[in-house]
Amino acid sequence: MIPAHTLSLTLTDPLGTPITVQAANLGDLRALQRHYGAQGMRPHSRPVPGGLQLPLASHDTFDWSLIGARPWVTPEGEAVVFCAGHVYKQRVLDEVETRKMRLPPAIKYSRGAKGTDPEELREKGDAEFQYVTLVMFRGGGRAHPDFALPGGARQRLAVAQPEAAD
Repeated sequence: MIPAHTLSLTLTDPLGTPITVQAANLGDLRALQRHYGAQGMRPHSRPVPGGLQLPLASHDTFDWSLIGARPWVTPEGEAVVFCAGHVYKQRVLDEVETRKMRLPPAIKYSRGAKGTDPEELREKGDAEFQYVTLVMFRGGGRAHPDFALPGGARQRLAVAQPEAAD
């Protein structure tokens, strides 16, 4: 028998205040994470250099509230994500194949680097440009069901067309 335990998650609200929530199991903890994430609270952790790495199959159903982010389409039609006071632009990257490397297609959310960004988060771009990646969806693998929108919903920035029923 597994002993009773409590799981906890520390979130950061939009003002930077740490808030800890507790739950009896992972399902309840994810529900709390979604609830507070929809209010702009994000997990209290250091940003990941290169961004979160998830399979490409996760993109269209990814629940942005899990990381305290909110997807939006600008009046100009540009797909972006708001997270922690920053705006990350959707970039759909085609497959790259050269003699030296092969990169599968990807969808990434990134923004221009700022002078206040830690050096380990900055990635080199063209010329002198540097950027910071929030999430990179690339490669094979299945979409993790715990990270998907409830009920099989598709997120508003989905890029693949839903499959037609036969």
